[in-house]
This record gives sequence, structure tokens and C-alpha cells, in this order.
Amino acid sequence: MHRLILATFLVLAPLASAQDMNAYNQALASFNAGKLDAAAPLFFELASNAGDSDIRARSEYYLAQTYTRKKLHISALVAYAAIVNAGPQHPSYFQALEGLVDVQQQLNEQNLVPNILDKAYTPMVQDKWVRLPREVLARVQYQVATIRQRRGRFEEARALLEAVPSDSRVYARARYLLGVVLADPHFPGRPAEADSLDAAALAAFKGALDAKGPQLAHDEVKQLALLGIGRLHYGRHEYPQAVASYEDVPRYARFWDQALFENGFARFQNEDFGGALGSLQALHAPQFEGAFQPESWILKATVYYYSCLFDEVKTTLTAYEQLYEPMATQLEPFSGEDVDLLSAYNLVAAENRRLPRPIYLWIRGNERIQDVMRTIEQVDAEKREVATLGSWSGTGMVPEMTSSLEEVRGTLMQIGGRFAKSRLQEAAQNLRTFADQAEIIRVQTALDEKDLLLAGVDQKAVLKSQSIYRPKMPGAAWNYWKFQGEFWRDEIGYYQYTLKRGCPAKLQQQ
Repeated sequence: MHRLILATFLVLAPLASAQDMNAYNQALASFNAGKLDAAAPLFFELASNAGDSDIRARSEYYLAQTYTRKKLHISALVAYAAIVNAGPQHPSYFQALEGLVDVQQQLNEQNLVPNILDKAYTPMVQDKWVRLPREVLARVQYQVATIRQRRGRFEEARALLEAVPSDSRVYARARYLLGVVLADPHFPGRPAEADSLDAAALAAFKGALDAKGPQLAHDEVKQLALLGIGRLHYGRHEYPQAVASYEDVPRYARFWDQALFENGFARFQNEDFGGALGSLQALHAPQFEGAFQPESWILKATVYYYSCLFDEVKTTLTAYEQLYEPMATQLEPFSGEDVDLLSAYNLVAAENRRLPRPIYLWIRGNERIQDVMRTIEQVDAEKREVATLGSWSGTGMVPEMTSSLEEVRGTLMQIGGRFAKSRLQEAAQNLRTFADQAEIIRVQTALDEKDLLLAGVDQKAVLKSQSIYRPKMPGAAWNYWKFQGEFWRDEIGYYQYTLKRGCPAKLQQQ
């Protein structure tokens, strides 16, 4: 990644004053000797007031380098960004681009740096950026592609992601995101070119799985790629393939609960009602207590409804109401348009006292929210360090650094507030939607029960005439254990229901 190099003494233009030259050489000597606390104020003063433009420009870069070496990454980000925003005419433009990429990696920052790079990556400079080191350029292409994908500029995102070489550490991430881009229903050419785009998306997801060499967060990328493959097959109504992909997500991995949930839908669509209930049984285990999964209960009720197990439908809907109706009421004051962004962010960033805990955890689990909170912590840590450095007190650097850090903090709070508010509104809307669906299922269940009574069908006799059999074993190495109300860690994820059918034979054939 970014190379921290020794500062070199240069022959500067004759117009440079002797005072500026001496200060510059002194700053360089301190920088090279590792005396960063002494070098920083000198570089800052020169970057602000040197009469020679070359000295100013080089001092700006070495000031950013000094912050980097002191692990003041946000301050370095601000300094590098100022150089990049100045454009290619700045003598340290390409080194600053490397610095930004380095900062992004150090912080794992997903908001500020990608947007800075996206703004700078204009058609006028794109050809010049090939001068960047191969890995740096690959990371730039990936970061810019994340912004283009978020903004629906899918063709541009595709071109950037396909340019990431296979020996890059972000190759797996780029292939996964490429699969997401190609599978997006709004990608140009759909639906006419759906088959070819789906094939390309599938190849991209598999490329993420099979990426060689060191990859950033490859285990999590693999899980996401498996989810992507499952969703692709599900969207194509290829439910057995979707089930297989969801079940390949490792048990207890970060995205396993999401795989269980989506697998329940895939199994249901594949008419494996017992398998669908098995996935939901695992999802409702104590290990996932506190999860926000209202739709899983609606799916459970739907499975029972299609099996004409009306008592189970009612029991499931009652459980849903007891769990989620209080949440909807508690959430209502915080999900309106009148909630300001700062209040929305503080609701999820502070210790939870007012939000329903499952919703609080669901919002805080969002990667973008986590990124904002983590970066704000870094901002606050740098503010404390700058304030306690005695050798910097009394210089103009401290108030300017503090002001810049406060500005970054304010920007992050706005970003985090938008995410938080959007998620709060999404949670409220989900609860309204699923409450409506629960009511539809309840009404339809009552109507079907009435129809059976009017038709003279004794549903209890229908159910009594059927037997429950053990589910089919996947192989000789498997054992069958009847669930008796206890969740054992090594059993979660392997549940399979066997169901009776309360529908009369004539109804089952429809």
C-alpha cells in the first residue's frame, strides 16, 4: 500500500526566501529523524504562509505524511483530500491519492474517502491515474465503483469492477459487487438480456468465492457471494439451487441468520414446507434472540396456511402480534419525517434506552452505520490527542486541526443520521406491511374454516387419519433426534419438520 518515504532535500526556486528554505530544511530534518511533533508545526506554517508555491505544496504533502505516521488518520485524510481536490497540477497529487487509499484501508472507511475519490475520478484525469501503483489503482476503482453502484450508475460501476485485476487484495470484493450490479433488476438491458446478465452475475459471484491469494475479509465476502448466488437462483425460480447455496453459508457465521431466513422462502417455494419450518425453527432459536425478523413469522403462518393447519396459523399470528405490535407502538414517535438527522443518529449511536432492542440492534448492525460510529470515535480520539500535545499548543495548527475534525464529525453525523432515519422508517414500514399481511392471513383462514364447515368436512378426522413419519435422512452418517423443546448448539440449522395436511383431498389437488 502507501509508501512512507524519507523526505528529500531539494534545490528550490531562487525566489524562495532564505527563511522559508531554512524552515523547510529544518522540517525535513525533523521528519526524517522521526521527530514528528517538531516537524508538524513547521510544515503547517509553511503550507499556510510560505511565499514559494513549491515549498507550500511540498509542505502540504509532508504535513499529511506526518499525520499519517502519528496515526492521526482523519487529519491525514483532510490534508490528502485538500491536495487531491486541488487537482493534478499539484506536485504531490498522485502521492496524495495513494495516501487517501492508505487512510481508507487503515480506517476501513466507507463514506468519506470513496466519495472524495469518486468526485476526483473525472474523465479528464482517468487516463492519468494509470500512473498509480497497480494495487492502489485497483482499490480506487473498487471504491469509486461502490459509489457509482449506490447511485444507480451500473454501467460505469461494471466497467470499474471488471478492471480490478485478479491479483488485487480487493478482487473478491470487486467480483461480489460486480455480481450485485449485474443482477440488479434496473441494470440496462433487462429483462431482454436477463439470461446473459444472470450468467455473468453468477460467474462474478463464483469468482468472489474462488479468488486466490490474500483477500480483504474473504470469509465474509464468501458468505455474501453465497447469498448472492442464492438470491440469483431464487429470482430465476430455481429453488433447489437457491437452497443449496443458502445452506453453504457456514453455521454461526456473520450472515448465517440471513441465510436461514432466505432459505425458508426458497424451501417454501420449492414446496418443502417441513424444510421451510426447519429453517425458521433455527432462526427462532435463543441464539438469535433480539433479532428483528418480523417477516419470518409471516412466512411461518403462510406455510401452515398452505397446509390447512389453521390452529397453527392462529398460534403463529398470535406470537407475531405479541412480539411485534408493542415494537410498532414504541417505534412510532421515532419514525416520522419530523425526526431530525442528529436525533436519529443519537438514537442508535448512544446506549439504547428508547428503541425496541431488536430494532436498535438491527440498525446498529448495518455496516454503514458501524463505519460512521467507528470513524467518529477516531475523530474524537484525534481531538483529544491534539489537545494534549504540549509542543503544539500555541500554534495555529491546533485550532485549525480541531476545526477540521469538528467539520468531519458534523459531516459524519449527517451521514449517520440519514442512515439511521432511513432504517427507522424502514422498520416502521415493515411492521405496518407485515401487520397487514398477518390480518389478511387471519381473515382468509377464518373464511377457509367456514367453507370447510359449510362443506361438512371434519378437519379433525382428516388430520387424525394421517401419520407423521420421520424425515428422510440425508445420508448414513446422520442421526435422527426428536425436538423436545430444547435448542442444542450442534443441532441448530439442521431442523426438518414433517407436517400433516389439513386440506381435504379435493382441495389439495387444486
